[in-house]
Order: sequence, then C-alpha cells, then structure tokens
Amino acid sequence: MPDTPAPRQAPILTLTLNPALDMASSVPVMVPDEKLRCSEPQLDPGGGGLNVSRAVHALGGESLALVALGGLTGDRLAELIRREGVMFLGITGPGETRQSLTVNEASTGRQFRFMLPGPVWHQEDQDRVFMLLRAAGKPGGFAVISGSQPPGVPMDFPARLADAMAGMRVVLDTSGAALTQAVDHPIPGLEVLRMDGEEAEALAKRPLETRADTADFAQSLVARGVARKVIVARGADGSVLADATQRLFAKAPKVQVRSKVGAGDSFVGGYVLALAQGRSEGEALSRGVAAAAAAVMSEATELCRAEDVARLLPEAALSTV
Repeated sequence: MPDTPAPRQAPILTLTLNPALDMASSVPVMVPDEKLRCSEPQLDPGGGGLNVSRAVHALGGESLALVALGGLTGDRLAELIRREGVMFLGITGPGETRQSLTVNEASTGRQFRFMLPGPVWHQEDQDRVFMLLRAAGKPGGFAVISGSQPPGVPMDFPARLADAMAGMRVVLDTSGAALTQAVDHPIPGLEVLRMDGEEAEALAKRPLETRADTADFAQSLVARGVARKVIVARGADGSVLADATQRLFAKAPKVQVRSKVGAGDSFVGGYVLALAQGRSEGEALSRGVAAAAAAVMSEATELCRAEDVARLLPEAALSTV
C-alpha cells in the first residue's frame, strides 16, 4: 500500500476486552410485529481494538491483538480471527463472548445495529489483564485501547490499563462515561485521544460548527494535559488533529456509503500504522481519513481494503486550521 518504502514498523498492541461476533444481514423492509426473512448472514470478528488490528493487517502492517474470549461464541470468534491471518493472543474472559447484529433495510438503505451486552468482569478477571499487558508491552511501541469497556470495570479502567502499558505510546478511542472520565481526569502520558464530532460537542457543551471550532476545542484539551494529541472526526467532512503547536485537517474523500461499521477503527488502524512506520503526523492523519472512507465503501461489517485506501489517499488532502 505505501507509495514509498517505509521504515521498519514499530510494534503495535491492541486490546479488546469486550469483543463481539458480528453478524450482518439484510431485509427488504423493516416491519414491526412481523417475521422478517433475513439474507444469509455475514460473520466477522468485532470489537474496537480487534478491528484496529484487522485494519492494520489489511493495510500490510503487523500488530498483536489481545482479545478476551469466552464460551462457544469466543471459540467461534477465535476461528474467524485465525482465518483473517491477524496475530492475536486470547485472554480468558468471563462468561460468553457477546454477539452483535447489523441489519440493512434494502428498500431504504437504512442500517439498524443491535449490540448485546458483554459478560461482567470481576476483579480477578481485571488483574489477569494487567499481568498480561505488562508482559506483552513493548517500550516505544504503540498501544491501542479502543471500543466499549466491559461491564463491571471501574470508571478509571482505561487509566489503569494505560499504566500497565508503561513505556508505550497509548492511543485511546472510547466513548460514553469512559471518554468523559478520561477528559475530566487525564491519564498521565496519554499520547492520543480520539473521538467523533458528536462526542466532542457533548464535552464542549456547544456546537462545533467549523473546523476552527473543532481545532480550538481539541487544542484546549491538549493544553489541559488530557493528551499530547487530540483527534476529532467531523464525519463526512474529515478529521481534525491538534497538539500543542499545530492544528491539522485531512479532508474526507467523497465515496458512496454502504456501511458505517468500522470506519473509526479503520481510521485508527491507518493512522497508527503510519506512525509506526515512521511517517509524519500529517501523513498519518491523511492515511487514517482515507482508511475510514474506504471502510464505509465496504459492505456490512467489512473494514478498509488496501487498494481502496491507496486510491483515496490523494483525495485526503491535508491543510492547517
């Protein structure tokens, strides 16, 4: 995929404690109270960090995915990961690995996403993860904490995970209460915090109508010590990145949207892989945006494809804000 030879890649470690067996299907029309005949389901491994590793693999990079697996669903998920060729290490998780269902309404193109809850994590389950992270971490490499946190963990769980990854450059892409916690109580040494536009507006308590508004907010978080770099996705417009000295914007290529599943994870995969290859911050942002655009072009729960990213990359134009 790279248009020029890239340096040797730094290690990438991803963590997924609440993965899912993703099922995708379609129906002609969504009608309540009727038996709906679905198309043959497509099955894919799912979960934030795991999807990041899948995107890294699709783009020709390498990562180690730490994935919590439990029960028969966990066994099936592990087999799907093996088939994709993603290097992973299974963590014994509590209970049964969750499932998720995406249904497309063929007549309108609308997409309905049903996310089942994962099993509850107890203290002994959490302790096992911390021990594994300390053993698997590679100082100087990148560690990605992405996706929802499993039920039962404390609010500051991402901070504890980051602490167990001492010496690694931690990228946090989360939402909800975990995101609010990370902003209100900054994680020491956090390298990158990523969020989408709606989440940024909720945290800012105001609309972020322009790219400059988004950059102002992102840079304010950097000034507060929330992270060295903050990335905010502005949907079909593109993504803004701010650190202490620069404010960058990469424009999203115009593509036909087939499924929005995995766009954010593909962004993180493209972005982190580019940094791990020694590319500049601007190049990494553009590659992340191109990977996100490539993901929404794909069907169901598929992620980005390297050939699509390469074709879209020139359209992910970089500018300052």
